[in-house]
Amino acid sequence: MLNQFSRTQLLIGKESLTKLQGSRVAVFGIGGVGGYVVEALVRSGVGEFDLIDDDKVCLTNLNRQILALHSTIGKYKVEVMEERIHDINPEAVVHKHQCFYLPETSTQFDFGSYDYVVDCVDTVTAKIDIIMKAQEAGTPVISCMGAGNKMNPAELEVTDLYKTTMDPLAKVMRRELKKRGVKKLKVVYSKEKALRPIDDAQISCRTQCVCPPGTARKCTQRRDIPGSSSFVPPVAGFIIAGEVVKDLIKEEFAAARAEQ
Repeated sequence: MLNQFSRTQLLIGKESLTKLQGSRVAVFGIGGVGGYVVEALVRSGVGEFDLIDDDKVCLTNLNRQILALHSTIGKYKVEVMEERIHDINPEAVVHKHQCFYLPETSTQFDFGSYDYVVDCVDTVTAKIDIIMKAQEAGTPVISCMGAGNKMNPAELEVTDLYKTTMDPLAKVMRRELKKRGVKKLKVVYSKEKALRPIDDAQISCRTQCVCPPGTARKCTQRRDIPGSSSFVPPVAGFIIAGEVVKDLIKEEFAAARAEQ
């Protein structure tokens, strides 16, 4: 019977689509990258999501985040994303976690219940803990490195963390995860050298903060405020979503194509 996933089924086969519909994916960070990860996954047929983010939509998110509209400014991102997911697939199951992931909050999450973990947060402490918890649970995990201050989406690629270059965040992650005995980690990163943001106090969140009232972590508290484009973070998100789908249906997809 014709349905919203018919075109996907024509490409990957019925068994692969069934596998996606029965899969649960946790996405940590529903921002410029993570929002597009969720968008692509729900449109691919993934049936269950855990959304983890404590931020509200901000005016400065409109240049790159799929959730950001003038009508959503001031709303929690997990709330907006849940509504969007159900508008695409009313049958999808959504678990919202309106919090900032830290080792202290990690007990709220059962990493063994996920079929895949996606790390799109931007703090090293949180990234390391997410990766460690996923690997301890034996759950596949993919991590996004720095997407800010970049202008060329063609420089993005999927690789192992220990093969990355030119990415300061990846350098720190390599050092810290090596200490913890992590020997490999699938990441999406950019080989492009990051640009230095233009220092302009007239448009800086540092002096012109527009975070909605009640925002727990304001830009004024951040060490550095990166510039961003409307195309690099989304491409990173779509690449990650593609890797998640490919990994989840690897066996079913191979069987379906072998029958052709």
